Amino acid sequence: MTEDVRVAIVDDEPLVRAGLRVVLDAEPDIAVVGEAEDGAGVPQLVTDTRPDVVLMDVRMPRVDGIAATRAVVDRAGGPVPRVVVLTTFENDDHVLDALQAGAQGFLLKRARPEEIAQAVRTVAQGDSLLFPDAVRRLAAGRPPSGDALVSARLTEREGEVLRLMADGMSNAEIAGELYLGVETVRTHVGNVLGKLGVRDRTQAVVRAYTSGFVRAG
Repeated sequence: MTEDVRVAIVDDEPLVRAGLRVVLDAEPDIAVVGEAEDGAGVPQLVTDTRPDVVLMDVRMPRVDGIAATRAVVDRAGGPVPRVVVLTTFENDDHVLDALQAGAQGFLLKRARPEEIAQAVRTVAQGDSLLFPDAVRRLAAGRPPSGDALVSARLTEREGEVLRLMADGMSNAEIAGELYLGVETVRTHVGNVLGKLGVRDRTQAVVRAYTSGFVRAG
C-alpha cells in the first residue's frame, strides 16, 4: 500500500484554505498535513509537517509566494517539497516569477476539485505541471532578458529538445518527433538543465521564453 501524498496549504484567506482542505482530504491518497496563512510561516511549516507538495498562494501580504517558494527550494536539511503556486488571475505576472523561483507549476484558484487533486499527484510523482500556452502569454509581456541562452552553449540537438520541451512535449513525445530513443532524450534533457543551471524542466521552459530563445509572441 502506497503512502498518502502529504500536502501543506499556504494562503492568507481562511476560506480558500478550508476549501482546499475539503477537496484534498476527500481523496483517498492525499492528506493535508498543515496550513499557514503567510509565506513567513512556510519554513517552519515544512520542517514540522514534511509535506511532499506545498500549495502556495502567490500573493500574500507579508511574505509572498515568490519569496516563500525560494525559501522552500533552497532549504537545506531534509527532503525538499515540490511547490504549486495558486493564483486568482491567469495573467498574474507574479506566477512567472514564482516559476523562476522554483515552483513546479501553477493552478487557478477556480480550478475544479479533480484538477487540483490531479495537480498534486502530478508534481508529487516528480513531473512538472506546465501549461506552455500560459507560460508563453506571461513571458510575452516582458522584454527578452539575457543573451538568448548563447552563453549556455547548447548543441543544435539540445536546442531542438528545449524548443519541444517549451511546446509541452514529454520525453516520449520528443523521442518520437526527433526519431530518438527515450533514454537519449532523457540524457539531452539532463544536459539542457545542467547547462542552463536550472533545477527542473519547468525552469528550463521559463528560461527559454524569458530569454527570447523561444519566441513568446
